This record gives sequence, C-alpha cells and structure tokens, in this order.
Amino acid sequence: MNIENAQERAEILAEALPYIRKYAGATIVVKYGGNAMTDEKLKEGFAKDIVLLKLCGMNPIVVHGGGPQINQMLEKVGKHGEFVQGMRVTDAETMNVVEMVLGGSVNKEIVSLINQYGGKAVGLTGKDGHFMKAKKLFINTPDKNGVDIGQVGTIDTIDGTLISGLAEKGYIPVIAPIGVGRLGEAFNINADLVAGRLAKELAAERLIMMTNTPGILDKNGELLTDLTPALVDELIADGTLSGGMLPKIASALDAATNGVKATIIIDGRVPHALLLELFTDSGVGSMILEK
Repeated sequence: MNIENAQERAEILAEALPYIRKYAGATIVVKYGGNAMTDEKLKEGFAKDIVLLKLCGMNPIVVHGGGPQINQMLEKVGKHGEFVQGMRVTDAETMNVVEMVLGGSVNKEIVSLINQYGGKAVGLTGKDGHFMKAKKLFINTPDKNGVDIGQVGTIDTIDGTLISGLAEKGYIPVIAPIGVGRLGEAFNINADLVAGRLAKELAAERLIMMTNTPGILDKNGELLTDLTPALVDELIADGTLSGGMLPKIASALDAATNGVKATIIIDGRVPHALLLELFTDSGVGSMILEK
C-alpha cells in the first residue's frame, strides 16, 4: 500500500469518528432484504457491517425477509406462489414452508454469518416468548367484504423488552417476521411492517430499510434525500410513490411520526451501504425525518 492510499483510508476513518460518537448506545433497526440477501459478497459484507456497528457501541437489530427463498422451496414441493394485492396467499401448507424457510434456513444463515465474523447473534421469531402477537389480515376490496388470504397477519402487539434485553447483554437479535396468534397459530407478516413497528416500540435512533433501489425517486428518476412525512404524503397522492414501495413507505412514515428520529431507505446492492449511510458525511439513500 502506498502512502497516498494509506492517507485516504485514514481520512475515511477520521470522517467516521463523529458518527461513531453520535450513535454510541443507539438502537439501529435494519430491515434486511433484496439482493443483499442473495449475493454472496453482499451477504458477507452485511454481516461484517452489523458486527462493526455492535463493536462501535451501537445496538443493531436485524429484521429480515426471504420471499425469493420461500418461492424456491415452494417450487420444490410442487406449489406455486399466489399473491393478492402484493400479499402472499398463505394456506397451512405454505405457512409450514414459510416457517421452515424464514424461521429456519434463512434466519440461521444470517445468524451464522454474523457469528462467524465475531458477533453474538441470536435468531428469533415472534413465537419466541410470544413477543410479537398477531391477528389475521383481510385484504380490503371495493365491496368492503375483504379477502381471506390465509395465515397472513398484521401486528397486534410487540413486547420490545425481550429484544432490548438481548441487545443490552451484547447480543444481536435477528428476527424472522412470523407472529403468533391468540391460539398459538403462526402468521406470516410483512417484514417492512415488523421492522417499522419494532423501531417505533424501541424508540430507535434509526430505521434503515435495505432495498433494490437507490431510495425514493421523483418522477424524473432523481433521488430524493431529506424528506418529511408531509412531502412523502404528497408523493403518494400524486402517484410518484406506488406499488411495492408503498408498504415500505407506510412503515417508514409510521416510524418517523412515532419517535424514530429518522428512517432511511438505502440501496442494498451497494457494498457496505450501511456503513456509508451511518459513518460518512454524504450518506446514501433517502432519509425521512420525524418532522
């Protein structure tokens, strides 16, 4: 390494120092999904970044999805995924697959990678301690009767004491978005919804949502950076924001207006996007501030 490269790296580390101070002791909820969960290099980079956040004195909490992995397993058992308004129809057999994939293979892979790089990760679903209680979700229809899509749920309550307790003891919680019903049944819940609700319950300093887009784009495809809830409402009303981005935006808005100081939507396809957002002057992605 020549002296110029060494100096450049030293400057990057110096730039990170005030942010390490700023976020010391802070809770950072990260929604992990998209390409960052499927590309091997990005997966390794994400695990290293989470460990670094913990070593720098933060309390990272990971909530993950796993749609592509669920689809692959369903194909193996001869089932085809069916969706209504973007929500997976989840009969009992599909729910078994969801639990096996999200609460099993995907969750354990993330936990293993974080531990491999020096973290102390613990995998959880809402069934653990029944910390995430859920109720059945019905899809709204014009006739207002609603559509039953099986074991798909919405959050009833989240008890954040289990999660905060683990974080305080030095662990990194890794949460699969599976809730538990009144009768002990499992419910498949949107991971964006879980991340947003958990960030709100824990009064997190930051909610970071990893996607396969640079962030929130205007109608010309330009990245919008510092946003307020009022401006986001305008973007939804004029159709700039629609489709698959809406669940993320809804969760981001809910968090930003209920105690989370800022929600950031970042591009998980960018290596070390988490570190770029938290530890550099420029940051990456779109930030929704609490006011």
